[in-house]
Amino acid sequence: MKFSEYVYTRPEINEVQGNAKRILAAMDGAADGIGFVKAMDEYIALRNHVETMFTLASIRQSIDTRDEFYDREQAYMDEMMPHYQELVTDFYKVLISSPYRMDIEAKYGKHLLDLAELSIKTFRPEIIEELQHENRLCTEYSKLVASAAIMFRGEERNLSGLVPFMEDPDRATRKEAYEAYSGFFAEHEAEFDRIYDELVKTRDTIAKKLGFDNFVPVGYARMLRTEYGPEMVRVYRDAVFENIVPLSVKLKERQARRLSLDSLKYYDEPVQFTSGNATPKGSPEWIVDNAKRMYSELSPETDEFFTFMTGNELLDLVTKKGKQAGGYCTYISEYKSPFIFSNFNGTSGDIDVMTHEAGHAFQVFRSRGYEVPEYGFPTSEACEIHSMSMEFLTWPWMDLFFKEDTGKYKFNHLQDALLFLPYGVSVDEFQHFVYENPGATPEERKSKWREIEKKYLPVRDYEDNDLYNRGGFFFKQLHIFVSPFYYIDYTLAQVCAFQFFNRAKEDREAAWKDYLRLCDKGGSMPFLELVKVAGLKSPFEKETIPEVLPGIEEYLNSVDDMSLN
Repeated sequence: MKFSEYVYTRPEINEVQGNAKRILAAMDGAADGIGFVKAMDEYIALRNHVETMFTLASIRQSIDTRDEFYDREQAYMDEMMPHYQELVTDFYKVLISSPYRMDIEAKYGKHLLDLAELSIKTFRPEIIEELQHENRLCTEYSKLVASAAIMFRGEERNLSGLVPFMEDPDRATRKEAYEAYSGFFAEHEAEFDRIYDELVKTRDTIAKKLGFDNFVPVGYARMLRTEYGPEMVRVYRDAVFENIVPLSVKLKERQARRLSLDSLKYYDEPVQFTSGNATPKGSPEWIVDNAKRMYSELSPETDEFFTFMTGNELLDLVTKKGKQAGGYCTYISEYKSPFIFSNFNGTSGDIDVMTHEAGHAFQVFRSRGYEVPEYGFPTSEACEIHSMSMEFLTWPWMDLFFKEDTGKYKFNHLQDALLFLPYGVSVDEFQHFVYENPGATPEERKSKWREIEKKYLPVRDYEDNDLYNRGGFFFKQLHIFVSPFYYIDYTLAQVCAFQFFNRAKEDREAAWKDYLRLCDKGGSMPFLELVKVAGLKSPFEKETIPEVLPGIEEYLNSVDDMSLN
């Protein structure tokens, strides 16, 4: 069945609540473990149906945010979701108080119960109104970003459509494109400030009503972090600052020399070579055709996966008017189908996003045997290992997409992955400030963002860009608005993916077996246990980053990057 044939019907909350209460009563009244697990399985099926409908509506609304039907359905979901969350919390409460915990663990493992105990901390009926408002604000942010219609070089373009010009070898062109891009955020500065201010205050109210001093512990609990807290993350950020930031400065100096510039401005940073960055050498359809070949040759497992994805039209890849920004992978549980969403725009990012989201999709495809929703994807720092590692594990096939630019692509891809770490921890440190100081004004937040940028990204020079100099760059970062405390997970996963990069150079077959074993575990274990399953070292161990870096530096130093100009 193709994605267009997947049937959507609105899950009416009254009906869902009635079924949920009936099944929960059966669980409560079960005479033995067998009866309890049978009723539990019925509740899981109900959840999978409701979440399938949520996901279908969300995907179709993100493909065209102007679609009136799915826009109404998304608005309905924003209102219904907190009520649904209450039903899931009721389910969790029955699980952890059940006399049949041994039976639950026998079928589903202990991790489900750990997740249940943590999730209960993030919900009470008293916060439903705030949760609804939070959802509405997140949707408002996404729609505002998607609404960008910028006249540039004689054509109306969305934000993604400007990116190729922001990577143009001509310096004047990319500066003009950057100014057009940031100009949209400057024009709507008051709206972005208002949305974020309301989000911060709403989340702070949620935290207070849940009995916490501020939103930070709620944010960590929402991310289902069972093994680490803010202090371990702070120590990890310090390790990035000490080990990666000095190296990033050297790489930026090397880039300036390649571009024959005295110093880099913010609009120079995306361009690596005077002849321009690597770009895919064909159309989106050509890219998908080459991806079919790549995944057929990578392994039998990836061949099966990508044949399923393309055959059922589970990819929406190309940017267009009204389409939500960014890229994602999600899972449609009743159809056992991953779905990949992106905004191809003719840059190397098209290949990055395809292999990245395919890593997510491959993992959840391998994990589709898990019925319990919590185990489809692992927690986010673990699931980003699959995506970021897939970017590296597909390197042997990059010549299919980049041809003579393959050397450029690999150098830039690996370098960008390393340079991402300081930015990623900047986002995290900023969010800790924001939620520990919920009374800060929008101006104080922007000022703090700029202060943190200067710490982790000391080379960044915004020249005469007023909004960015005042700290408005973070407006573009969707995660800061809609997924608080998510962003550090990308960096943790990147350190793990670097380990796969190094190991694949030494023994590709062994690295692939470890990767496959990691994917097959889905979300059935917490992050640090999954790291062990894959034979990786924890990013929180102080020696991990210093041990990972030599292999990365060795490759970057082996490249005669001046010759790639």
